[in-house]
Amino acid sequence: MEWEVPETDPYAYSLALAHAWREPILADAIQDLDPLPGSRGLDAGCGIGLPALMLAEAVGPGGHVTGLDISPRFLAYGERFAEQAGLSERVSFKDGDVRQVPFNDASFDSAWSVDCVGYAAILEPLPTIQELARVVKPGGVVALLMYSSQQMLPGYPELEARLNATPAGIGPFKPGMRPERHYYRALGWFRELGLEAPTVRALVGSVHAPLSEDLRLALAGLLDMRWGGARSELSPEDWADYLRLSQPDSPEFVLNLPDYYAFFTYSLFQGRVAR
Repeated sequence: MEWEVPETDPYAYSLALAHAWREPILADAIQDLDPLPGSRGLDAGCGIGLPALMLAEAVGPGGHVTGLDISPRFLAYGERFAEQAGLSERVSFKDGDVRQVPFNDASFDSAWSVDCVGYAAILEPLPTIQELARVVKPGGVVALLMYSSQQMLPGYPELEARLNATPAGIGPFKPGMRPERHYYRALGWFRELGLEAPTVRALVGSVHAPLSEDLRLALAGLLDMRWGGARSELSPEDWADYLRLSQPDSPEFVLNLPDYYAFFTYSLFQGRVAR
């Protein structure tokens, strides 16, 4: 199914494009979460709603998922996509801030957040995770799914290592942030908040040539998202090499390689609200 977002809305457009490579990872994460049929779930920081739709499929006809986001524009996309997918009865969208979740205590059987709570640098992790735990019933799951790494420049490991070492490459972690604020430390956050049996699992997605047009567009967007802001941190030679490999109009565009291969990892952190 295609999720149409105009290019004039660049961030929403990038989210829609990214679904081409994120969808298998999201499916693995939902399988790992194993939401009960008929349960009620919260997707905190839901963006344009595509992960929420997948979660709504998983909880089945008797279940319900609520997508929460501060952007009415994103929520409008989610509502349109839910109607398009025939899931309007199973998923709804609400305007609200993950720092002050607008629901009563113990309103949901589970809550998850994809690349938002615990990941976005502007959000302090402990209070926002605590808000998710507050609205989940005792024994229910709180989960964070966060982008972890990528290898996208096959044959250029030294250049990719230098790109990854820039502030753009290590984002959303920022130079000078406390080590315990790094999202890889989320198990400690869960323990500090009293969430029980915290676990983490790496989820891996991969692509290889030949690439569909949707994947080519999505991967070109990811190349720009990860390293497009790294110019000031690189030598002129490295920046020229990055442009040579990452620009679709370049004769050496890396996605044109007949043996192209890339992989990405996400980290899925889970814990249970104390009974």
